[in-house]
Amino acid sequence: MSTPSSPAPRAPMLSTAEALATLLAAARPLAETETVSTLDALNRVLAVDVVSPLDVPPMHTSAMDGYAVRTADLSHGDRRLPVSQRIPAGHAPQPLAAGTAARIFTGATLPPGADAVVMQEQTQAAGDEVEILHTPKAGEWITAQGADIRRGAVILPAGTRLAPQALGLAASIGCAQLTVTRRVKVAVFFTGDELTMPGEPLKPGAIYNSSRFTLRGLLERLGCEVTDYGIVPDDREATRATLREAAREHDLILTSGGVSVGEEDHVKPAVEAEGRLAMWQIAMKPGKPLAFGAVRRGDGVGEAFFIGLPGNPVSSFVTFLLFVRPFLLRVAGVKHVAPRALSLRADFSQTKGDRRNEFLRARVNPAGGLDLFPNQSSAVLTSTVWGDGLIDNPPNHAISAGETVRFIPFSELLG
Repeated sequence: MSTPSSPAPRAPMLSTAEALATLLAAARPLAETETVSTLDALNRVLAVDVVSPLDVPPMHTSAMDGYAVRTADLSHGDRRLPVSQRIPAGHAPQPLAAGTAARIFTGATLPPGADAVVMQEQTQAAGDEVEILHTPKAGEWITAQGADIRRGAVILPAGTRLAPQALGLAASIGCAQLTVTRRVKVAVFFTGDELTMPGEPLKPGAIYNSSRFTLRGLLERLGCEVTDYGIVPDDREATRATLREAAREHDLILTSGGVSVGEEDHVKPAVEAEGRLAMWQIAMKPGKPLAFGAVRRGDGVGEAFFIGLPGNPVSSFVTFLLFVRPFLLRVAGVKHVAPRALSLRADFSQTKGDRRNEFLRARVNPAGGLDLFPNQSSAVLTSTVWGDGLIDNPPNHAISAGETVRFIPFSELLG
């Protein structure tokens, strides 16, 4: 007599570290590059090292308004020197005659022969002469040639995401253009017959599609080239058609909703029909369901990555920050994608830990500690605006007031 087979055991949930490692291992940095104006390169990713063709500064300069002198001229006790020249910034000086001083201004080129600058507060001007009230040491108030950058130095390595100060650094060596990775092309769509766009009447049982605004904003902030396919009906064929269209010219297809296992969750089977899918359950809260895989391109050449986020607005926000953001940065060529975390004091108690890795919305209070948003439900989008970041709380860990916790600021996750 045969006995009914027992259901296959459910695979254990992945930890957040395991899920992220899998995503980053699969991310293939783009090979295509383009040359852009340095003025237009903000947040782009360098494809090649930036090497300085010159010293910065390219000559010895004065670090102060004052007088350039020869220290040897002051060793005999004569403090009154004739002023032989005036040197504003941007003007070429003459060699400094022995026994004289040169009036000089901040950033101006040091005249040959001078070996120190005396700031003007330590002098007394008297007609065409100046009295030196301080005995300088050689090199005083001089910024040496190459003090900042030496010729041939790599000042910005490939894989650097260009912040405003990096653009200024590139400009300081005369870089008018930079070679960067092309923008990552992302297709995004949203599933759920209950979704309604703001401005449209809200029918019974419907909700406004907040995730469309959040995820598009996050993608655009990362500098992605975004194609928004809008709301796709809860229909398998419609979902498959959108996947095929999106796979043609995009590096990543990102969806929100439809990746669970309900009868109306059509994204999972649609991706499996059009490509391949690893359906994950991640031991985190909020945001347990996350799908990763790829969709075949219609021409049979290559495929587009696929990431399916939960439909819940807070869950999709948090999982984007923790998984999609580093994945996209790695595809763009960024080498260091981990956000920097802070160790801060919890000014609250949470008497019971969750079995999953929690990411709690919190903010820094005036005393430098952390306050917890009172409602940590994954449906409360208010918490993401109220908070300054996420507390990364390990599984089964209760938090006591005064305890030090790991805090990831939104400033690290949104840039």
